[in-house]
Amino acid sequence: MSLDRELPSFIEGYGPVRPYQASDSPRSNKLASGNVRATGSTGSKCLASIDAALEACAVRDGATLSFHHHLRNGDHVLNMVMEACAARGLKGLTVAASSLFPVHVPLVDHMRNGVVARIVTAYMSGPVADAISDGVLDLPVVMQTHGGRARAIETGELRIDVAFIASPTADDYGNINGAQGPAACGPLGYAMVDAQYANRVVAITDNLVPYPACPIGISQDQVDFVVRVDSIGDPKGIMSGTTCPTTDPIGLQIAQSAAHVIGASGLLVDGFSFQTGAGGISLAVAAQLRELMDANGVKGSFAAGGYLCRMLEEGLFRTLFDVQCFDLSSVASYQTDPRHRAMSASLYASPANRGAVVDRLDAMILGAAEVDVDFNVNVTTGSSGRILGGSGGHADTAAASRLAIVTTRLASAAGPKIVQQVSCVTTPGETVDVVVTEAGIAVNPRREQLLRDLVDAGLPVRSIDELRANACARHQPRSDRRDASRIVGVVEYRDGSVIDLIRAAAR
Repeated sequence: MSLDRELPSFIEGYGPVRPYQASDSPRSNKLASGNVRATGSTGSKCLASIDAALEACAVRDGATLSFHHHLRNGDHVLNMVMEACAARGLKGLTVAASSLFPVHVPLVDHMRNGVVARIVTAYMSGPVADAISDGVLDLPVVMQTHGGRARAIETGELRIDVAFIASPTADDYGNINGAQGPAACGPLGYAMVDAQYANRVVAITDNLVPYPACPIGISQDQVDFVVRVDSIGDPKGIMSGTTCPTTDPIGLQIAQSAAHVIGASGLLVDGFSFQTGAGGISLAVAAQLRELMDANGVKGSFAAGGYLCRMLEEGLFRTLFDVQCFDLSSVASYQTDPRHRAMSASLYASPANRGAVVDRLDAMILGAAEVDVDFNVNVTTGSSGRILGGSGGHADTAAASRLAIVTTRLASAAGPKIVQQVSCVTTPGETVDVVVTEAGIAVNPRREQLLRDLVDAGLPVRSIDELRANACARHQPRSDRRDASRIVGVVEYRDGSVIDLIRAAAR
């Protein structure tokens, strides 16, 4: 089965299009060789500047440079590196960043000036997203999932010439960690795959310590050069945007309903595993679930995601896995609690490895910009078609967890959020089990037993069509204001197939 999306067989600047197929279509993945190379150096790997690192790595026009987003909207490293690239007169670069935020606004000028020709990422928001939506680049942005990005790097589909790693702590031989230093951010899970497979790896740090830097998050055998700078970023920027829990009464009502869905599903037993995604309502579910687990005496196996440290401390989960931290209290937990474990983006969600953590998830809480009557979810664009985010781990966890719950209000100021057809498919409806709103709970018809369980529990179950009618009665849908002739983005599913396209905003 494929989604009802019109896709060309070839996209200029992207290449041949392999359309998304349903999950019952297996695909093999052959891993690329890792970054195995002798440096020939037994002394310091430190260089005087980022410019010196560009020279040492032989960065030329058309190179692919990668970055990670553990400092989120507090990151300084991407901007510093791209400024140095521009100063050298480099052109046609590909920026392969795990995510992009408003702080990366200098990228817009680099795109306009030809320094950056292409972007590959799993999430973007702010001025860069607006510029892409307006068609500032000739080549379409490639929107991946977090697991899909790791898979593409592992299989060699995304080849990185130089990975620049913002390193809160490093020694002069390339051992780095995110647990120490003025910009401590927690695990460096997104950078781990880049470090393993990139042709060259540069650690950029503002906290150079004597050898060996311990604990070691990424080790010296994967790092070519080290550059010390005044600041790699502001850790206060980690908690921003979609990483703030809701305090709105309607949002809290939805969060409570989602927790009750988990309770009625039969999954809330000893050994239960759980993840909450970014998004205010999604994060608020954790607090509701904490009360439910405590009341029922449930001890979970592991949790993943933001705002779960308290549940780890209280013994409600045995282990907390994180690819990144969403707030500074989580950073503190990672620094002091050995049960709080780092995982790479590959271990987290790559469909190419021997077993990802998402494959052991019982319940996952997800947000949505739009959900349609086929349960397809959009977190990539707004109702107007402009880019506002991206999958991140959304599609990865929906595909792998036993219970994927989408939490959303019926409508926002922009219009209905339950629609006939989403403006962009991020996560296919076949992988979504339940949609929870303030007006009721819709269950995917594929989950007949779950539907019976929720009805038996007395929960307010409605059809997805009822929720759509309710949403449209309150808010009129907005007209589509996109330029259908101009493709500005290609949305890949976690296996690398194309699930949808992003069209330019109308001028």
